[in-house]
Amino acid sequence: MKKTLVVLTMILGVSLANAQAYSGKDDAKFQVGANFQQNGTGLVVAYDYGMGENFSIGATTSYILGVEEAIDADFGDRFDLKVRFNANLGSVMELPDNIDVYPGLNLGLKNFGGHVGTRYFFSDGFGLFAEASLPFAKYKTDNLTAAEELHNQFVFSFGAVFNL
Repeated sequence: MKKTLVVLTMILGVSLANAQAYSGKDDAKFQVGANFQQNGTGLVVAYDYGMGENFSIGATTSYILGVEEAIDADFGDRFDLKVRFNANLGSVMELPDNIDVYPGLNLGLKNFGGHVGTRYFFSDGFGLFAEASLPFAKYKTDNLTAAEELHNQFVFSFGAVFNL
């Protein structure tokens, strides 16, 4: 009985926390997680900075660690760096303060693309994010090698997000 009461108290405490997923101008977020895609998995790190009530800019980088053995991918094939723009729509959609939904655009070393993500905060400083991204325009369109395809495909990312 005591364990059940402790668990319920913890759940209620987390659900009633007044965390804010996006607070507008000068809001800063740091994300670190894993990305999942065809032929490999890797790490993703992102930083977003609030420029206004509902938009932010930032940067993201990823490195693919687990690449299938048949693909000859060097460091340049595994690494990508992007600048990004987000439209933070949690307040527009009238979601609770601890949830944000953000579609956006990104311009990277490998392509121009878009992403859509969500953040859920458990406390003022810590939460989880999930994000999906897809290239709209690849810089090289003809005969991409398997290594060049690594950053030119659908990618799903999941991990931790921190308020700075």
